[in-house]
Amino acid sequence: MSAQRAAGLFLFMGVAFGAAFPAIKAGLADAPPLLFAALRYDLAALLLVAYAAFVLRDWRPHRRADWLAVLAGGLLFFGSTGFLYLGQQYTTAGVAAIIYSLGPILTVVLAWVLLPAERLSRRALVGVLIGLVGVVLVVRPTPEALFSDGFRGKLLVLTAITGVTLGSIGIRKSGSHMPAATTTGLSLALGGAVLHVGSLLSGEPQAVALTPTFIGSYLYLAIVATTMGFVAYFSLLDRVGPHQANLVVYVVPVVATIVGWAWLGEHLPAVTLAGFLVIFGGFLVVKWSELSRSVQSAWIRARAQHAWR
Repeated sequence: MSAQRAAGLFLFMGVAFGAAFPAIKAGLADAPPLLFAALRYDLAALLLVAYAAFVLRDWRPHRRADWLAVLAGGLLFFGSTGFLYLGQQYTTAGVAAIIYSLGPILTVVLAWVLLPAERLSRRALVGVLIGLVGVVLVVRPTPEALFSDGFRGKLLVLTAITGVTLGSIGIRKSGSHMPAATTTGLSLALGGAVLHVGSLLSGEPQAVALTPTFIGSYLYLAIVATTMGFVAYFSLLDRVGPHQANLVVYVVPVVATIVGWAWLGEHLPAVTLAGFLVIFGGFLVVKWSELSRSVQSAWIRARAQHAWR
């Protein structure tokens, strides 16, 4: 894969994932949150499993580890998406995306707690503490805010990204070697089924208003943000590795904020934007060594390709 194509995939992912947050916010006006999330996963799971079957020729689990990965992923998608959709009823798309950018830092902390082989260096600990300061700036748990809808929405989104992190660690721990698209597609199917059950048990009305806004948001979320976004992510992951590919989580809030402002008329307080910059700074501290090695390797590959030409 050329450097230009890798850059194109990175940009596509940033836009696809970033615009998903305003699309969720817009669609929630016409659909109950858990039902909306479940319907999104129904279509995305079908498309990803079809991709795994016809392109990768590997669409089903073969070993116990594969089933464990699907189970972990299903719980990931159920918990994370359910709480995200519930939380976005009360907060803006930009704020939700900024809280989601905490994911890489949470991964370091929870992996250290749950995986015996993982270690937390002094540098990583400093980065984690910096990231937590950023979260405080975004969430702002002041006494007068504790019982507000906005604060509740932020906590729900924070719960969602914690679920994402735990699910990703569960997949790593399973030891599965299934293609990532297969694991994701089957996990989406399981997560969607559980979301449907959750929607029924919570008493949500089992109907949506088929407005142009809802239809557009739904198709965008299922096809572009989920199916195409994940396929692009898997391709980029193979090309540049996880440390560079995961930098997209810091492009996402920028896109979400711009689209939320242009489409939904949302605005972010300056302190929230400052919190995002602090979280990003914490990430750089945590991942500095890995990022430096990744950038150096990419530079060496680029020079080698140039010399070959």
